[in-house]
Amino acid sequence: MFKILEKKQLSADVYYMKIEAPEIARNRKAGQFVIVQIDTEFGERVPLTIADANAKEGWMVLVFQAVGATTLKLAQKNVGDSVAAVLGPLGTPSIVEKKDAPVMIVGGGIGVAPCYPIVQAHKEIGNKVVVVICARNKDLLIFEDEMRAIADELIVMTDDGSAGRQGVSTVPVIEMCESQCPPAEVIAIGPPIMMKFVAKATEPFKIPTTVSLNTIMIDGTGMCGGCRVSVGGETKFVCVDGPEFDAHKVDFDNMMMRMKSYKAKEAEDMHKCRIGLN
Repeated sequence: MFKILEKKQLSADVYYMKIEAPEIARNRKAGQFVIVQIDTEFGERVPLTIADANAKEGWMVLVFQAVGATTLKLAQKNVGDSVAAVLGPLGTPSIVEKKDAPVMIVGGGIGVAPCYPIVQAHKEIGNKVVVVICARNKDLLIFEDEMRAIADELIVMTDDGSAGRQGVSTVPVIEMCESQCPPAEVIAIGPPIMMKFVAKATEPFKIPTTVSLNTIMIDGTGMCGGCRVSVGGETKFVCVDGPEFDAHKVDFDNMMMRMKSYKAKEAEDMHKCRIGLN
């Protein structure tokens, strides 16, 4: 059992949980994730990216959005409660190398949280990091203070202009690519459509671009094939080959089509879960 040490609501339906997990905290690296099982041996397994961890104190942080029955149940848990099972760390860690030019890290919505350990890793080896965080409005922004404290430069973008600059993630990306100091690499994590257009924005400039994918996943070990994506015309499994891939090679349209497969079932289960909780 994994005890919940801290819980916060960051924005509408988005929650922060600090969980006691000493082995995962000691072994995790930037870019990795865990598979969480909420209650029973037969419960749904959901992949969640590790947003932070402390090896000495033995905890990790998960940031998640209550978009389905399982994440809604997780959101109902409180400090002192436990999560039945957490498997990890899983996935291939981020490739973090010293760069002569800035690294630009772009987070959209809840995708800002998994960007945080990647920013930490780049800062630890001395890279200059420019962070862009994006949301539809100011109430949906998360990790702004955390990013401001660590990044060399923070750019905040909102669709409605209620915080930072008005516009979408690609605006500062293109501006920096066109500047006298273009980024050595762009890393984007967020909704698939956001990552797709960040990739399109950097491609003409030949800027290496990495995305972290969060697809349908069951076992997290490469056996089920549910998380398969097409990358450069080859089939890859997000859980073991990723979650990070060359953004210019990902078939985003195919991935987004596959991710819609269980939307109706997810909505039905979410409705039943809400009724059960009332």
